[in-house]
Formats: sequence, C-alpha cells, structure tokens
Amino acid sequence: MTFASPFPVGFSNRNGKLYCEDIPLDDLARRYGTPLYVYSRSAIEETIADYQQELKGTDHRVFFAMKANSNLGILDLMNRKGCGFDIVSGGELARALAVGADPKKIVYSGVGKTVREMREALQAGILCFNLESIPELDRLQEVAADMGVVANVSVRINPNVDAKTHPYISTGLKNNKFGVAYESSVELYKKAASLPNIRVTGIDCHIGSQITELSPFLDAGHKVLDLVDALKAEGIEIDHIDFGGGLGVRYIDETPPAASELVKALTTLCEERGYGHLTLYFEPGRSLIARSAVLLMTVQYLKPTESKNFCIVDTGMNDMMRPALYEAEMPIVETVENDEPAKRWDIVGPICESGDWLDKNRRLKVRAGDVLAMFSAGAYGMSMASNYNSRPNAMEIMVSGEEVQVIRERGTYADLMRNERLLKQVKRD
Repeated sequence: MTFASPFPVGFSNRNGKLYCEDIPLDDLARRYGTPLYVYSRSAIEETIADYQQELKGTDHRVFFAMKANSNLGILDLMNRKGCGFDIVSGGELARALAVGADPKKIVYSGVGKTVREMREALQAGILCFNLESIPELDRLQEVAADMGVVANVSVRINPNVDAKTHPYISTGLKNNKFGVAYESSVELYKKAASLPNIRVTGIDCHIGSQITELSPFLDAGHKVLDLVDALKAEGIEIDHIDFGGGLGVRYIDETPPAASELVKALTTLCEERGYGHLTLYFEPGRSLIARSAVLLMTVQYLKPTESKNFCIVDTGMNDMMRPALYEAEMPIVETVENDEPAKRWDIVGPICESGDWLDKNRRLKVRAGDVLAMFSAGAYGMSMASNYNSRPNAMEIMVSGEEVQVIRERGTYADLMRNERLLKQVKRD
C-alpha cells in the first residue's frame, strides 16, 4: 500500500487489509455500499481528550465548530464528551438543541445572522454572540430590545495576521470578509457597552483553518491581548477570550502541533500578560474530526490514455468537495493489497465537470471493483456535500470496536425530489 503517513488513531493495516477499529474496510464497503463515510469512535474520543487534558481543572472550554461536520451522531458524541458548540446558522442551532446541548454551551459566529436567527438564539438562551460588524450590533440591539432580553456579545476582531494557509480558508487578514478591523474595534466595543440590551462579555478572534504552526496563533494572541489592555483602559471589562479554531491536521506530510500544545501555549501567553484569570474558549473543527474518518469508494473503470491514467470511481466532488474547491491533497489508498503492477492514476468521479477529481498522480495497485479509501475525510466532507447531477447523499457509519451504527442512511431518488413539485397545468400547455 502507498500510504506514506502514520495511520490515524482507529485505523490500521493488518495482514494487507485496512481496518477501522476491528472491522476490515472492504467488508464495510460490501455490507453498506459506497460512497461510504466510516468514522472511528475511538479516534474522535482521543482528539477530544487531547484538548481537554490541558483544560482539566480550569474554566476554559472547547466548542466544536459544527460547520466541519454537523451529523447528529457526531454532535451527540461531542455533547456526551463535554464539548460545547460553535454555530454559524439557525440550522446548526437546531441541530445542537436536537442532541440536547446546553444553550449556555453555544456560541454564535458568522457574518450574516438574520433577524430570525437572532430571535431563535435569544429564545434558546445561548451563551454568546460573536459580532462581526456595527450593523450586526445595531440589529442585535433592536431584536433583543423587542424581545425584552439582554444579549451577551463578544466582538470578532480581525488582527490582520497571516495564517499561512490556503487563501479560501484564511480569515484573519484585512481583505477578508470576517471580523471587525483591528483599528476600529475599541470604538465598536464602546458603542456596544452603551447599549441597554447588550452585555459585553468577551473578545473573539479566528484567523483561518488548517494552520500548521503555533506562530500565527501567538501573533494573533498578542494582538488580542493588546486590545484587552485598551478595553481595560476604557473601563470595559470582559470575562473570556475566544481564540477560535483553525488548528491543522496531517493529510500528507504536515506536522501540526498537538492540540494540547496549542492550548498550553495560549494559556501561558495569557498568564504572562496578566490575564490568567479570564476564561479561554477554543473552537476546533477540523482538528477534532478530520482524521477520524475515511471515505470509501469503488473503482468502476480504469481508463488509460496517452497523457494520463484515469481511475474512475463511484464517488465524486458532490461527496467530497475539498480537492475540487481547494486543490486539497488527501491520500487515497487500496484497502486490500494485491499483485497488480503499480501505476500512477488520477482518481476521478462520475460528475460532469473536469474539476471532479479526488486525487492526482497517485501510485496505486488497482483493478476495477477494488475498494479505495480516502483518509482524513471527516471534516468538510459530508457537511459540504451536494446532490449535484442528482446524486443521492452518501451513507455515514460509526465504528466502535466490532460494532457499527448507521448515523446517516444512504439517500434515495425519492429524497432528491421530496420537496419539489410539478407545475400546475395551464392552458398554453
């Protein structure tokens, strides 16, 4: 097999077969079909523990960034393990509440909150809104006043720090749509503190995703703490600092720090700057869930050409958008060793787009009918999936030892058309 990186927790190679916990992946593919997302419960539990071990005995909190993966089974496990939730829509709020999440463990991020979404969140009694503009502050004041409640807020500041990641997932530079400009944030805080239905409780910062070094987090942390100094000078006291998420994972050969290293570095920074008494919030998404899953696919056809060898599978960009959207490189490997000669293949899907590829120039020993596995597929896979080309959603399963639980049934053709209606007949027909 051509897997170069160490296997993620929960996955292993046993006598030429890939396993998720104690079940061969090719057996799961035969039993449930493909495309198939397979999650390891032990992998998820271990990544949660890596964050929480540094938070033990403190008031600091972990909020799972639900946009990375919003499956109810995943959220249920996160909730059981003590995570709160970072949400960005009314739908995500509904999902969090559906798994029994404590509203006081929910923070609401995102640049485009509607009146309806604000009302729903205030009615639920969430912990905090992360504000991203003055118009959003004005709207929240109006909604909270109309409801006769007080909204807890922090302001997401934009520190203009380079996260050294893909431009589509960089969020902390001044040309990004996210957050409030660093230079104008104190004035926004002063306005927020003067409003009758707003309570300022914290400060928030999130600079991007798939960050593989500590230095961008520490650079942003210093700028956040400089603002805390400035707010204190204005008589504005806060009770928490939200450092967001963004910690990267290993897809190919990246070497990101462990979650415990990141938490320790930022808690130490706050202590050194005199703010060790403040509660710290962390909002990991990818780093909690990405490496817990593989995406299984079945080879349909092998199509050698003069310029490339194409391995056509039954899984496409509608099932996993990251390679097409970000040119993300995610390792795809054989699930069972065989004696075929190794060749270089572009692994492509059935979608009618030239951008429908999952991996390029991958060295594989492959035959039609073989099952392949894409590793580190747990984040931004199903949460970004679509029904393009009228393709039903993939199935998702959770493996724990030798037990399997379906956490999303495979979509059907009826599901695709469930909410659509034929036109009424009119005379010109």
